[in-house]
Amino acid sequence: MFLVIGSNMTEAHPVASTFLKNAVQNGAKLIVFDPRNHKLCDFATMHLPLKVGSDIALLNAIMNVLITEDLYDKRFVESCTTGFDAIKEKVMGYTPEYASDICGISADKIREAARLLASVKPAMLCYTLGITEHTCGRNNVLSTANLQMLLGNMGMECGGVNPLRGQNNVQGACDMGALPNVFPGYPSVTLPAAREKFEKAWGVTGLSGNVGLMMPQMMEGLVSKKIRAFYIFGENLANSEPDIRKVEHELSSAEFLVCQDIFPTETTRFAHVVFPAAAWSENEGTFTNSERRVSRVRTACPPPGLAKPNWWIFKQIAKRMGHDWQSDSAQEIWDNEVSVLAPSLSGIKYERLENNGLQWPCTDEQHPGTCFLHQNGEFTCGRGRFMAVDWTPPAEVADEEYPLVLSTGRRLYHYHTRTQTGRCEGLNELLGEETADISIEDARRMGIEHAEKIRLKSRRGEVVVKARITHEVPPGMVWMAFHFRETCANWLTNPVFDPVTCTAEYKACAVKIEKYNEKSN
Repeated sequence: MFLVIGSNMTEAHPVASTFLKNAVQNGAKLIVFDPRNHKLCDFATMHLPLKVGSDIALLNAIMNVLITEDLYDKRFVESCTTGFDAIKEKVMGYTPEYASDICGISADKIREAARLLASVKPAMLCYTLGITEHTCGRNNVLSTANLQMLLGNMGMECGGVNPLRGQNNVQGACDMGALPNVFPGYPSVTLPAAREKFEKAWGVTGLSGNVGLMMPQMMEGLVSKKIRAFYIFGENLANSEPDIRKVEHELSSAEFLVCQDIFPTETTRFAHVVFPAAAWSENEGTFTNSERRVSRVRTACPPPGLAKPNWWIFKQIAKRMGHDWQSDSAQEIWDNEVSVLAPSLSGIKYERLENNGLQWPCTDEQHPGTCFLHQNGEFTCGRGRFMAVDWTPPAEVADEEYPLVLSTGRRLYHYHTRTQTGRCEGLNELLGEETADISIEDARRMGIEHAEKIRLKSRRGEVVVKARITHEVPPGMVWMAFHFRETCANWLTNPVFDPVTCTAEYKACAVKIEKYNEKSN
């Protein structure tokens, strides 16, 4: 069984969704929790179209049913977890009737979903940005883990909590320490022993024990001048961050801005220096995917013009700052540094990365890699910890002035801000412009025709865009992507963030629709 929550896999992860759909056609069950009736729902045994931002209320109610009807995995909970009493006390307040008023799913349907989830083991839970891109994103993820531990779907193949990463090497970037609180391999920067280890390896002294800034804090710091220089590596922030006008003000406030990318973007317009980087197919290196699998990337063609591998650019900057980094290739960086400094990667050497790669933890050169985590219920911290959390509404909800909720995501034919896919004629022919997806009921009520231009407004901005009337979207909701500049959803989205992860709430903001008169505009 699969539980897919907050993920339109057929468009955001089309390859992975193919495997899932094949499994369903071979007899696996599929439950989808998602506000939209997107194409994956056509394959679902059950679809629960919950209201935007109500995931915790629904998940707590399902756990309420599992406990009250004695359907949870007692052996796993008792032998492999801690905190059950606290989670039980919390979810007892989320009866299906109470949660129904919040999430819009009937109490009977909630009970039916809970019973179905308990009927099959293992069940694999998959989530994407529909879970994390909320002001309660961290708590949403904790709720998915609570559910899977309660069902005993951890520490086994085809179980677990599986984040479908938004890009091909998100996992690998995190593994390398591209987070403000950890070194490569995830030791905390606050640990003196970890700092001492990396100071010795890197030939430096005085590494800070303070957790660094998250991206929204950095960008706000550009305006306050707390941050004076900003280095943007492979990101098109001027299109991808919420409230584009705010973002452009922040970028234009930088005293010194460096961009490192493969193409000019909306963001490179603000740069004082642009470093042309080699693309993935012009580079040697590795990617690490959602299942922790490290795979080789091989050069298919030389980089054009002045473009250089990213590691080479960084090394040259370091050299001009007085540091002589010894490694001189992707293989040397991995074998001499990465695998030496990160214990979970110590058994992975370049010569072993053939065929299907290796999954970390891989602790020595004879280790076959780890197919799935928490085997036999043995968690990194010993036992799995239930973390009781409450539902909280989005930062901005529909009201009289802005009566609709906008949620955003990706469409099949383009990727993010079209830095790459926008240069492909065939993809532009398949999808050449953005639309605002609205329900049949709302279109009828407002007298809007399919493909008619409308003005979509939030408290931050407005876009003029064609309406797409569809059964995929429930009444009261508007859905858009952020692929096209002039009609980018991020002119409208709310720059509010999860207090822990600093992930923006792209999935919920209040908007209104106005008729658009081309002559008067």
